Amino acid sequence: MQTGERIASIKDIEALPLTASSSGSGSSSNGSGSGGGSATGATSGTGTTSGAGATGTTSGTGAAGGSSASSPAATGTTGATGASGTGATTTTTTPTELGDVAKVAIEESPRTSISRVDGKTALTIAITKTQEANTVDVSETVKKALPDIESKVAGNPQFTVVFDQAPYIQQSIDSLAEEGLLGLGFAVLVILVFLLSVRSTLVTAISIPTSVLLAAIGMRAAGYTLNIITLAALTIAIGRVVDGSIVVIENIKRHMQPGVDRSRAVLDAVREVAGAVTASALTTVAVFLPVAFVAELVGELFRPFALTVTMALVASLLVSLTIVPVLAYWFLRPPKTHRHAGTGADAPGADTGTAADAATSGAATGALASAADLHDAGRTDRLQRGYRPVLGWAMRRPWIVLALALFVLAGTAAAVPFVKTNYLGDSGQNTFTVTQDLKPGTSLDDQSTAAAKVEEALRSVTGVETVQTTIGSSGQSIQAAFGGGASASVQYNVTTDAAADQPTIQSTARDRIERIADVGEVSLSSAGGGFGGSSDIEVDVTAPTQAELRTAADTVLRKMRGVDGTTAATSNLSAAEPYLAVQVDRQAAAERGLTEQQVGALVAATVSPRDTGSVEIDDATLDVYIADPNPPATIAALKKLAIPTSTGEVPLSDLATVERSEGPTTITTSNAVRTATITVTPDATNLGAAVQNVTAAVDALQLPRGASASIGGVASSQSSAFSQLFLAILVAILIVYVIMVATFRSLLQPLLLLMSVPFAATGALLLQIATGIPLGVASIIGLLMLVGIVVTNAIVLVGLVNQYRRRGLRVAEALVEGATRRLRPILMTALATIFALVPMALGLTGKSGFISQPLALVVIGGLVSSTLLTLVVLPSLYFVVERARERRADRIAAGITRKEARQQRREDRKRRREERRAARGRTTASAD
Repeated sequence: MQTGERIASIKDIEALPLTASSSGSGSSSNGSGSGGGSATGATSGTGTTSGAGATGTTSGTGAAGGSSASSPAATGTTGATGASGTGATTTTTTPTELGDVAKVAIEESPRTSISRVDGKTALTIAITKTQEANTVDVSETVKKALPDIESKVAGNPQFTVVFDQAPYIQQSIDSLAEEGLLGLGFAVLVILVFLLSVRSTLVTAISIPTSVLLAAIGMRAAGYTLNIITLAALTIAIGRVVDGSIVVIENIKRHMQPGVDRSRAVLDAVREVAGAVTASALTTVAVFLPVAFVAELVGELFRPFALTVTMALVASLLVSLTIVPVLAYWFLRPPKTHRHAGTGADAPGADTGTAADAATSGAATGALASAADLHDAGRTDRLQRGYRPVLGWAMRRPWIVLALALFVLAGTAAAVPFVKTNYLGDSGQNTFTVTQDLKPGTSLDDQSTAAAKVEEALRSVTGVETVQTTIGSSGQSIQAAFGGGASASVQYNVTTDAAADQPTIQSTARDRIERIADVGEVSLSSAGGGFGGSSDIEVDVTAPTQAELRTAADTVLRKMRGVDGTTAATSNLSAAEPYLAVQVDRQAAAERGLTEQQVGALVAATVSPRDTGSVEIDDATLDVYIADPNPPATIAALKKLAIPTSTGEVPLSDLATVERSEGPTTITTSNAVRTATITVTPDATNLGAAVQNVTAAVDALQLPRGASASIGGVASSQSSAFSQLFLAILVAILIVYVIMVATFRSLLQPLLLLMSVPFAATGALLLQIATGIPLGVASIIGLLMLVGIVVTNAIVLVGLVNQYRRRGLRVAEALVEGATRRLRPILMTALATIFALVPMALGLTGKSGFISQPLALVVIGGLVSSTLLTLVVLPSLYFVVERARERRADRIAAGITRKEARQQRREDRKRRREERRAARGRTTASAD
C-alpha cells in the first residue's frame, strides 16, 4: 500500500510498509573511508595517518534512513585505510509490512462500564438542551422522535425515559397557574364581601389581569420567559396588585354621595389618597432593590422574581390611579339618600382622655364633612362600631398596649431557636440518587453482581418506578479498558411515583440497602437542593502529608457518622489501591543510553495498550490500539521484560526495581495543600440544626498536628445567602424609611410606622413553627416583601389621620376618625392578599415548587400580625408620641408653664372621673 492512500479495510492496515530503501553510515574504531557500497569496497578517499587502520570488511551498525537505531544494520566494505575519515555505505532491503510483524483484527471494544434499567442491560443516552432552548419543548420533541427511531434500529430496541425534567417543570407551572387563579377568585370574593357591590368589585378586580398583562409585557421586554420563578412572582403579586385599587375605589364610594357631582367626587377621592397609594406602592417596590446586589445562586435565582413583582406592582399603581377612576366614573352610582349616623355620639373622645367638649365635637364634624360625607350603613357600620370600643380602650391605656406589644416581641425572640431552617428547600422532584462504593480494585463483574442486589432492594420499595444503574467508568480510559482500572463505584438513579411521599421512600430504600451484606459504602442524595443547589454539608479536611490526611479524614468521618440530625457521611479521599511501583535507576539507564522517561515509556507500552488514533472502515470509526500479545502477568515476568539498549537487550531488573505498593488513585489539593472532603447528608427537615451539630462536632475534634477541618457545602451557601438577604432587609428598611420621610415630611412619624416590621416577623415565624415548614431563602424573600407590605396599611391610616389633624382635629379625634374610616380598606387589602396566597400556602395542587409555599406562609403570618399592629398598637404609639407634642403646642399657645399644665391635666382627669361616677350613679338609679 502506498503512502497517502485511504485505508478502507483490514488488509490495507496489514499492508502498511514498515521499511523501504535506506542508507546508513558505518564506522570503525580507528579509521574509516568513503566508498561505494560494492562488495569489494573500492577506495574513494584517503585519510591522514595517525594510526594503523583496519583493512577488510567492517560490520557497521548504521541506522537506516528515517528509521530508529534498532533498524536493520547496513553493511559495507572499508574503502581505505587511514587513521581518521568518514565512510558511507548504502544498501537496499526488502520492504516489511505491518502484517508481517503484527496481528491486525477488529475486536469488540473493551467493556469499561455496565448500564442497566430495571435490571436489564441498556445503553444510556443523555440529551442536554442548549442554554436558550425550552426544556418542555425539547422533551416533547425527543419523545415524539422515539417511535420513529425504534422502527429504524435493528434488534427491536425498547426506549425508556428514566429521567426527564419536563414533567416536573410543566406540573409546577400548571400548579402555579391553578393556584394563581384560585387566589384571584378568593381575592375577588373578599372584595365583594366588603364592598357588597358587583360593579365596585368588577372595577377593582380589573386591576389584576391588567397589571399581570402589563407585567408580562415588561418581562418580554426584559428578556424573561414564563417559568417557575417568574410565574411564582406573578402569583404572589396577585394579592398585592389590588391594594391600591381597593383604597381608591373605597374612597371613591365614600365621596360619591347623593347630590355630589360624580366627576368631582372621583377627582377628590383620588386626590385624597393618591399620595398614600403611591408611597405604599413605592415602599413595596423599593424593598426589592437590594436583591439586585445579592450574589451567587440566590441572586441569580431571585433577581427575575424581584423584577417581575416590581413590574406588576408598578403596573398596579398606574391602573389604580388611571383606569380604576375612569371605570368608577362610568359604572358606579351614588347610593340612595338615607340618614347617616353622626360621629359625635360614636366618637370616643371622652373615653380617650381628651378634652372633647361640644365645641370641639362640632369642629370635628365640620372637618369630617369637608373631607367626605358620612356614608355606608349596615355591615360596615357594624365593623366600625365593633372596632371603636377596642380603639378607645387602646387609647385610654396606651402604655399597657405598648407593654403587651413588647412582651409579644420578647416572645418572638424566644421562639427563634424553635424555627427550623434550610437552604433552597425541597424542589419537589421525584428522583433521588444512590451511590455505592465498593472495595478498590473490585472487578467489573463483581461490581455487577453486587449492584444486582441493590437493584432488587430498590425495586422492592413501594413507589419506585424506575432504577437506572451505571457500573464502573463511563469514559474511554485506556487503563479502565485493558488494565482493570474502572472505578469501583456504582450509581443508581431512582425515579419514583410523583404522588408518593418522597422522604418515606428514601428512608425505606436506605434501610433495605443497609441490610445487604458487604454492600460497601452507600450514600443517598435527593434533588432537595433545588435549581443547582446541593443539600449536603461538606467538611473540608487539610493536612501536609497524605498519611496525616488519611488519619484526619478517617477521624472526621467516624465523628460525622454519629452526629444527630444527619443520615449519612462519606469521604472522597481515594482509598489505597495496590499497584506496581517501577523505580528506574537513572545512572544504570544512562550507562546504556536510555533516560528514565524512555524506560518508563517502554514498560507502559508493554503492560498497557497504546492508543495510536482511529481509522474509518465501512463508515465506522474504529480506535486503533497497539498491544503486546503476551504482556507480563506477574512481578517476576515484569522484571524479566527485555529492554533494548545500545549494547543489546537487558532485563528490566538491571535498570529498575519492581515492587508491589499501595497508594491513592487521586490526590486533591487546594492552594498546594492536600485536601479531602467529608460529605454529610443532613435531615431534610432541619438543615440549621444539622449544621449546628456538625459544627459543634468539628470544633470538638482532636486532629493530628498540621491538620484542620472547616465547614463548607450547603452550610457555607446557606450562611452566605442568609447574611446577604438579612443585610438586604436592613437596606430595604432604610429605603422604606427614606420614602416615608419624603411622604410625611417628618423624621419621627416614619419611625412609628416602621414598628410594624418586627411585628410582621412575629406572625411569620410563629406560622413557620406551627406548620413545621423550615425557614429558607424563599421565606426570607417573603420577609423582605413584608417590609414593604406591612407599612402600606400604616401609611394609608396615618396619612388620613394627618389630613384630619391639618383640618383642625385634635390627636385623639383624628385617630378615631382616621382609623375607623381606614378600617375597611385595611382589612380588605390584608384579607385579599391573605386569601390570594391561601392556595399556595396550603399547597392545594401539591406541585407549586419550592418557592411558593414557604413564601406564602411568611407573608400570610406577617400580614395577620402586622394588621393587628396597624389597627391597635400603632394608634396607641401614635397617640403617646403625638399627644406629647400636642400638649407642648397647647402649653406654648396658652403661655403657661409645664407645672401649671400638669396641674391643669390632673384637675381635668379628676373632673372627668367625678363625671363618670355621677353618670354611673344616675344609670343605677334609673335601673332601680
